[in-house]
Amino acid sequence: MSEQTQKAARPSGRTLIDPVKARKGLTFFKVMAVIVGIGLLLLTAQVILKYAFDNGALDWWPQPHGLVYIVYIAATVNLAFRMRWGLLKMVGVILAGCVPFLSFYIERKVSANVEGDLAALQADTPRG
Repeated sequence: MSEQTQKAARPSGRTLIDPVKARKGLTFFKVMAVIVGIGLLLLTAQVILKYAFDNGALDWWPQPHGLVYIVYIAATVNLAFRMRWGLLKMVGVILAGCVPFLSFYIERKVSANVEGDLAALQADTPRG
């Protein structure tokens, strides 16, 4: 069996996690978490400029940020399904995209956890 088609399975034969798809989901999540983090900082700057200085230079940004955040939610749900996360963890990671700077921290933490889980999974999977 090739590494790309190798899957971790329960003794019953049901597929649990496909490491290749999980890594692709992780890459998508990492990219979106950084983009959302930067976008959230821009949104914060927009709010400060608008309400503290009456400057509308970034008034165009809230709508694109909303679209980017929806893609971040999709990336998080995709990774959560691939890694078999519980609902609470998935919602927590999604909400991390609402707090400035927290998305950067959560991206690093989630990436390290998923990489560790995938490494442990590949170490436990018999090679054939």
